[in-house]
Amino acid sequence: MKYLTLRPAAATLACLGALHAQADDQTLPAVTIESPAMPAPRAQPGHTMESVTAQQAAQTINAINTEDLLKYQPSILLRKRYIGDTQAPMATRTTGINASARSLVYVDGILLSALVNNNNQNGSPQWFMVSPGEIERIDTLYGPYSAAYPGNSYGAVTEITTRQPTGFEADARVSLASQNFSLYGQSDRYPATQASVSLGDRSGPWSWRMAFQHLNSFSQPVTYLTATQSSQPAGAATAISGAIRDRNRAGAPIQILGAASLTHTVQDSATLKLIYDLPAGVRAAYTLGYWQNNAQGTASSFLRDGNGQPYYGAATGSVALNGNTYSAATLRGLFSATITEQTHWVQGASLRSSREQAFTWEVHASDFSYGKDLTRTSTGAYGRPDAPGRMTDASGTGWSTLDFSGGWRAPAGARHRLTFGAHLDRYRLDSPTYATAQWENGAAGARTGDARGSTLTQALWLQDVWQIAPSLTASAGGRYERWRAYDGYNLSSTASGALFPIDQPNVRHAGFSPRFSLAWQALPQWSATASLARALRFPTVGELYQSIQTGTTSTQANPFLKPEEVRSAELALERSNTDGRLRLSLFGELVDDALVAQTSTIAGIALPLSFVQNLDRTRQRGIEVVAEQRNVWARGLDLSASMTYVDAKIVANSSYAPTAAGATSVGKRTPYVPAWRATAVATWRPDERWSHTLAARYSSRVYATVDNTDINPATYQGFQGYLVLDARVQYKHDRHWTVAAGVDNINNRKYFLFHPFPQRTVFAELRYRY
Repeated sequence: MKYLTLRPAAATLACLGALHAQADDQTLPAVTIESPAMPAPRAQPGHTMESVTAQQAAQTINAINTEDLLKYQPSILLRKRYIGDTQAPMATRTTGINASARSLVYVDGILLSALVNNNNQNGSPQWFMVSPGEIERIDTLYGPYSAAYPGNSYGAVTEITTRQPTGFEADARVSLASQNFSLYGQSDRYPATQASVSLGDRSGPWSWRMAFQHLNSFSQPVTYLTATQSSQPAGAATAISGAIRDRNRAGAPIQILGAASLTHTVQDSATLKLIYDLPAGVRAAYTLGYWQNNAQGTASSFLRDGNGQPYYGAATGSVALNGNTYSAATLRGLFSATITEQTHWVQGASLRSSREQAFTWEVHASDFSYGKDLTRTSTGAYGRPDAPGRMTDASGTGWSTLDFSGGWRAPAGARHRLTFGAHLDRYRLDSPTYATAQWENGAAGARTGDARGSTLTQALWLQDVWQIAPSLTASAGGRYERWRAYDGYNLSSTASGALFPIDQPNVRHAGFSPRFSLAWQALPQWSATASLARALRFPTVGELYQSIQTGTTSTQANPFLKPEEVRSAELALERSNTDGRLRLSLFGELVDDALVAQTSTIAGIALPLSFVQNLDRTRQRGIEVVAEQRNVWARGLDLSASMTYVDAKIVANSSYAPTAAGATSVGKRTPYVPAWRATAVATWRPDERWSHTLAARYSSRVYATVDNTDINPATYQGFQGYLVLDARVQYKHDRHWTVAAGVDNINNRKYFLFHPFPQRTVFAELRYRY
């Protein structure tokens, strides 16, 4: 493991040495830039930011989905399990892959973050509402240091800017991918194809762009079916072969019975964007987005009966697996199939003044709605379409936002630039569950559970940038927020299966979050920035109103959750010249009342249950090094690398319920935050047509439990460290045609991040631009 840690570090050090070895006055070769390097719309002076442009991404990244474009950003990890995965949250320096509400994702000012939950499922960003071909650039801002963003920004903010045409343009591309996956003795190939087209034009004050995308993808097994090791001897029970002995993440023996969640997904998306330039520099814009998904999840049994046929359990009786007895009905309950049908819509409208005026303003409204979001799951005998099942209907879930912002630039010679704004948002979660007599196409029967509710946030913010001296700039501001949760409702069941409704109480919180930064341009090539901020991250609807169903799920509604209170600091030093840059960031973070899923007991229920609870305090502190150097050793060879170390600890946790005698959570690592993370990218452009890229991604292992009792990461539900290597070659035949090919995970690293992650995958792409 130490050897793996040093390899990304060595790449980083190589870049640092190359950076200092270059002469500061070295002449740059001619470079074609597709778009100006504009800052993120709401970035503040001194705000640490990393960016990737469409041109950079096309040359270096095997990208099919939008989240792929962030693959090599410093300290960023996207939990993407397969091509077309709709559950791909973003992890940052100090936040994990199960904390989607601790970061924000926007496209042209429209919120794609699903702040209806804080998890890696229905709280994941809606990346699929924008295709890679539409994107001009992506900017990532680290930390909650701009008052223009809510406290959810304390991990990072990703601002996606799409391309707007200046004349007629057309773009068409076809991408192919194929993954060879092998684990637990099972091997298969899983393909994916994608086709996309975009058209746009500008005529007088009007400009427009339309984009269409179609994806057909097959995933590797996303989950595995396991049974706790039985202590009962086989006796006369019927022998079933094929079970694989293993250990779970706590080190206890288990049996691997089969693979599940092999997902075939067919997705279509369409986007329309209109812009009209009014007199006096006022610009109006409207965006309409549509996405649909039809996905089928199946299972594969490793078990075989006496005739060599796949075995999926039975309604009664017992069977013998590897010499021990198991309930046939329990085994049958593990195998299930799913059908998911989703149709999501997004709309955004904005009106803004000219950027050149002394006083500027902008109004932006957006609405995201789940027109249809239905998942059917079989609960009877596997493989029978007439078997019973359950239906979970999230239709009606969605969110709306309204923002007003203004700016005032002082007259020439003055030293202040003032920005301010107001914000309103509403989130709604609807998630009833029904029984159905026929799981594939039966009508909804009796409700078996329900979880619903809403949150509303109102905010005012103000920020002033003060040029204290030619080399010294201060930014000070704050954000005041009022938040409430209401209409909370749960339909839950007792241990005996009896249903009971709960009308949850309304909850309110309010608070002020100051932000401050000081930027010093010490020398033309050296700068330093110090930033401090307090941020409030309010609970999501899902954290407040997840309902409990004992015996099937183990979640408990907790409408009295308090907001996370974050105190964040960063000191960033940067050296840059005409051919590269080096940045060193020292950061620290204290989170009081951190919202984390823990295991505890509930009065009247014998077994411990898992639910979201406020953890008293966590502390994260670390260092991040980022280096870029162009024309290293030879013209056209570019290197970039990043390395992040985080010391993440639980400081206090008075609500902890021990899972084993003597266990504790205090002093343990914060769940889901790795100690080390690194990237390295080398790109060689021998001429204007060819580009060759070799890249590496590394992460150390993480813990998923607050007491760090998951001691065995190399298994399903464990979280392993990994080092994967990627490669890409692009050839531009002429100004219209481009072809590319690549491989992700060349070294075929097999690893788990709870789920088994993709193994070696090859890519091919053909693109036409007019």
